[in-house]
Amino acid sequence: MSQRIKIVCWAVAILFCCTTCYSQSVDSAANKLANFPTKLFGKIQAKTASLDQQLTKQTEKYLQRMAKREEKLRKKLSAVDSNAAKNLFAGSAERYAALEQRLKSDTGSRATGLSGEYRPFTDSLKGTLAFLKQNQQLLGTGSAAGKSINPATLTQLQGASSQFQALQAKLGDADQIKAYVQQRNQQLSQYMSQHANLEGLLGKPFADLKQQSYYYSQQVNEYKEMLNDPDKLGKKALSFLNQVPAFQTFMKNNSQLASLFNLPPNYASTTSLAGLQTRSQVSDLIQNQVAAGGAGGASALQSNMQSADAQLDGFKDKLSKLGSGSGDVDMPDFKPNDQKTKTFWRRLEYGTNFQTTHNNYYFPTVTDLGFSLGYKLGHSNVVGVGASYKLGWGNGVQHIALSSQGMGLRSFLDIKIKNSFSATGGFEYNYTTPFTSFQDIKQIDRWTKSGLIGISKTVSTKSRVFKKTKLQLLWDFLSYEAVPKTQPILFRLGYTF
Repeated sequence: MSQRIKIVCWAVAILFCCTTCYSQSVDSAANKLANFPTKLFGKIQAKTASLDQQLTKQTEKYLQRMAKREEKLRKKLSAVDSNAAKNLFAGSAERYAALEQRLKSDTGSRATGLSGEYRPFTDSLKGTLAFLKQNQQLLGTGSAAGKSINPATLTQLQGASSQFQALQAKLGDADQIKAYVQQRNQQLSQYMSQHANLEGLLGKPFADLKQQSYYYSQQVNEYKEMLNDPDKLGKKALSFLNQVPAFQTFMKNNSQLASLFNLPPNYASTTSLAGLQTRSQVSDLIQNQVAAGGAGGASALQSNMQSADAQLDGFKDKLSKLGSGSGDVDMPDFKPNDQKTKTFWRRLEYGTNFQTTHNNYYFPTVTDLGFSLGYKLGHSNVVGVGASYKLGWGNGVQHIALSSQGMGLRSFLDIKIKNSFSATGGFEYNYTTPFTSFQDIKQIDRWTKSGLIGISKTVSTKSRVFKKTKLQLLWDFLSYEAVPKTQPILFRLGYTF
């Protein structure tokens, strides 16, 4: 009897310890998430809603344009081959309308997974929302036994999760639209290749159709990159969650990365290594195979390894040329503008530059500190405006004195010539008279004009702030008319970020 009592006591003690340990682990996870930035949910919802709206609007315009361009092709082809036009464009307009209607009505109610190129922050963001929905008690305050969860927090979490799922569904629809248009392009391209005599009639509208298709694909990738761009708050939230073992386990089993590699449930555990060959066993096996090959076995193995490396490098080059892993294997037959699909704010370029000039006998050495705001027309073509402040340093080392020696208003245009060289032009207004009050510079007659033309060279740097260094050599062809006369040749050193 006493033996049974001991067994029961031990069982109760073990159960109590397990319960206590579980409660402590939950409390530990909750304590680690005590400072979790719940306002992140509102930011996620706002960001995904904005991307959802932009993607829907752009896709609707794109489908309408594609339908119009196919209709234009159909009419041109009907004039020379009505049967071919009927067969080639049968149901095309209805299909575009159906895709547009599906995009409008898709609320994300059906579960869809992430597809295409792997984007780590998007995967982590999806896992974060799914994990917190399953473990809502971690967002509460108090002990594990008596959690107090703010209803507003749960509402924000649900809203962010629903909106993220809706955007995810829209991105899936966009991928299906891209696949359909790619299929249509292949059909039309095949017909064009079989009827070379129609190149003059259908060549230009078909080229316009392919160009629209390419830019839409890049636009969708741009939205995906914007979703994958973490802000400071998102990084902070992930840093909290990564300290929770339950979240780490959840991501190992449910992330997109786990599905890509089909990781087993016991991944990273000692049991998953059972039956695998050790490093020494693999080494012994290789040595035996080499020895069996005789004296030339080692050289043959080395030759095969080099051949395999070269073939692998060739595959990597082909993949990089086929869209850098984005899944878009159609290469454009025109020179694309990589800024065309970017939003207005992402096409802005901020910069600063300076130049040192020696004024006449009566005024000290002056440094022009310039600031610019440019808009990227293309990869290396920029138009913008700026302003400058002329800082005086005094008369020599013995008489250093800071003073305001003038101001300037600038406009500029950079057009790429070749490689890192660009042609630069601009028009400026400069106030070259010392002043002590901003009331002085209101006198328009004291401002002089500058017309600049020259050449610029851009040097890329690894700096996180100043990404590019710009060297400019400029000629002011209006300097000879300025009163007082200004310096005709200018050298400026600038940075963009």
